[in-house]
Amino acid sequence: MNEQPSRASATLADQYVITLSCPDKMGIVHAVSSYLFMTGCNIEDSQQFGDHDTGLFFMRVHFSAEAPVTVEKLRASFAAIGDSFQMDWQINEADEKMRIVLMVSKFGHCLNDLLFRARIGALPVEIAAVVSNHTEFAELVDSYNIPFHHIPVTRDNKPEAEARFLEIVRTEGIELVVLARYMQVLSDDLCKELSGRIINIHHSFLPSFKGARPYHQAHARGVKLIGATAHYVTADLDEGPIIEQEVARVGHDVTPDQLVAVGRDVECQALARAVKWHAERRILLNGRRTVVFA
Repeated sequence: MNEQPSRASATLADQYVITLSCPDKMGIVHAVSSYLFMTGCNIEDSQQFGDHDTGLFFMRVHFSAEAPVTVEKLRASFAAIGDSFQMDWQINEADEKMRIVLMVSKFGHCLNDLLFRARIGALPVEIAAVVSNHTEFAELVDSYNIPFHHIPVTRDNKPEAEARFLEIVRTEGIELVVLARYMQVLSDDLCKELSGRIINIHHSFLPSFKGARPYHQAHARGVKLIGATAHYVTADLDEGPIIEQEVARVGHDVTPDQLVAVGRDVECQALARAVKWHAERRILLNGRRTVVFA
């Protein structure tokens, strides 16, 4: 006797994720769930949030299709609902690995961490390239069989350097740029072109300890919490919408070098979670803030 596969045995290839934001009003959840029912889909997980401050509604639904269907057909059939509620929406395959590019300068802890997490499958991403204004990590990146692009940046050649980088983004079909301790300030034009598609990580001592050797400044002031912030990049330096933050408590007996080591760990943790959530379509922009369905 032939047995039909159960829903529990369905693979991720049969599953999709819809994310949306729109003005909050009655009927949104009903419209989405009714659409999925009428198209023979089953909701696996659903999260939603209505922001009373902005009057916006946010939703993420992970669903499976009972019958064969393509993501293109799902998008085409959902368009009318999206228009009726003025939605900003996306439908993507649940198993789709997001193509990303990493940018790094001379501090390689976040780069190394992301490369390894992607290799073991802990991040649903495909690292298409690594870009750096230095060459220190070319050998490390090569060991992962990932293209390494050395693009030096000076005050005089910055427009040309950014143009080379954008060409990589376009050619490789990059959906997310990750600044894994990339120590160059991006131009306003680049930030606008890739709005919502660049994530940065930095220590959370700002604005108290600016400039060089912030951990040594923090040690001199007896700081007891070491933190890191992952956020989207905007033209306002280090002030984009925050995605994730991590902290670690330290005692009076730690040295400046030990503070730096703790800081590297929390930076890796916060950045990895931010990249994972973005790749899983769990983050929706809400003005200068984010809604994170983690």
